Amino acid sequence: MAKSASKLLFESSDWNFDKISRAYDAIEEIAVEDLHLDTYPNQLEIISSEQMLDAYSSIGMPLMYQHWSFGKRFVFEEHLYRKGHRGLAYELVINSNPCITYLMEENTMAIQALVTAHAAFGHNHFFKNNYLFRQWTDAGAILSYMDFAKKYVARCEERYGLPAVEAILDSAHALMEQGVFRYRRPPRLSSEKERERARERLEYEEQTYSDLWRTLPKSGGEGGADAADEASERRRKLNLPEENLLYFLEKTSIVLEPWQRELLRIVRVVAQYFYPQRQTKVMNEGCATFVHYTIMNKLFDQGRISEGAMLEILQSHSNVVFQPAFDDPRYPGLNPYALGFALMQDIQRICTEPTAEDRDWFPDIAGNGDWRDTLLDAWANHRDESFILQYLSPALMRKFRLFLLADKASNSYLEVASIHNERGYENVRAALARSYDVSANQPNIQVVDVDLLGDRHLRLQHNVKNGILLDESTRDATLRHVRHLWGYDVSLIGVDAKTGATLYECSTAATDG
Repeated sequence: MAKSASKLLFESSDWNFDKISRAYDAIEEIAVEDLHLDTYPNQLEIISSEQMLDAYSSIGMPLMYQHWSFGKRFVFEEHLYRKGHRGLAYELVINSNPCITYLMEENTMAIQALVTAHAAFGHNHFFKNNYLFRQWTDAGAILSYMDFAKKYVARCEERYGLPAVEAILDSAHALMEQGVFRYRRPPRLSSEKERERARERLEYEEQTYSDLWRTLPKSGGEGGADAADEASERRRKLNLPEENLLYFLEKTSIVLEPWQRELLRIVRVVAQYFYPQRQTKVMNEGCATFVHYTIMNKLFDQGRISEGAMLEILQSHSNVVFQPAFDDPRYPGLNPYALGFALMQDIQRICTEPTAEDRDWFPDIAGNGDWRDTLLDAWANHRDESFILQYLSPALMRKFRLFLLADKASNSYLEVASIHNERGYENVRAALARSYDVSANQPNIQVVDVDLLGDRHLRLQHNVKNGILLDESTRDATLRHVRHLWGYDVSLIGVDAKTGATLYECSTAATDG
């Protein structure tokens, strides 16, 4: 018994830094040697519940500029937490190099070990290796950039006043979802030396800024073919259409001063940083959950975690992957933890114990016996949409009891369009994959034209998919934020993506008081 107890990483529920260090070393050994994970260096920090609430309110960043919306969210989250209506996450992990993991000081030692495996190795590996994060974010520069952003916003508040800064940030935040590059790779974050040059250039622009050129007279354009050619050439020079509205306003608006353009860029960088996470929720959480489940079981098999601690770990794990039924009041849709973890386990099963059905559906991986490399390849080269389309098996569709409903607005009934047969499986899988396509589920709004030497009217176009229109009240309110940053009238036209027919038109000119 003494020998068995000596192998345990911890015996009581109380944690200390020595226990966390021993658990970390044991977890790292399995993560690297057995699962072949490749991670950024880890930085573990212990925080209180109030600090976790503060991290919630500032969208999970350890460094963040001030804005009233963050304080509003802090009060909201704190109220729910104090009333017992909402719990807090056991951990919070930052996609940075080094990878920062926040552990709650209220956690027991068993939970500290669990979330270390989950975040410091599962999420960390995914951040470092998935192609979206490798191509679209810069983990090594984000912390220094956010430090610059926080200090820059504070300097602007001192120099130009809090109301002026908040007005720009309010409008920029309203347009964050339209402030990312979806199809074109964004510029990488600058190095410290390059950012210093940018700051010097910004100071020079502030000293030499002139408002006179905005008084240029309107061009007297001719009609007909010449006007069409002129418009075409104008759009070509402005690289229109442009999907990133914040980027266009930052670079092209003639009413913004240099410091205001920099504020737009800061908000745009934050929006771009989080965009890959929105595309990989199922995969990211599935990877981290599979990693912590595998590592914790391995430690238990080695006799390094007691039965009592393992029961606590399994209870927490079960709560995370719980999937309420469709008629359960708690049903929020498919739980990304449950679906992601089930997909990872199913890939492991297909690689090691395939059925005849698996061999038909997955001939490349069925029975290959190498589930580790199969998972590593999947985690590196897919996002949610393509991952589900590639790996969701008929067995898993039956387990989750998935089927497809056809819901047409013109009908007063629902139709079961696909069930558990060969064609039905393909349709269900394709429909579920489409539901995780972020670009397909957000409004496709682009800048299509503006005459900078004419009336400077900014024209936006919404390519409407499946007849889904924008809510009028929020649409018009957001359009006013665009006008605030642009300085002149802005119009939006809704065009059917398939037929090209105009579905609606609106303009700030009609709403100005």
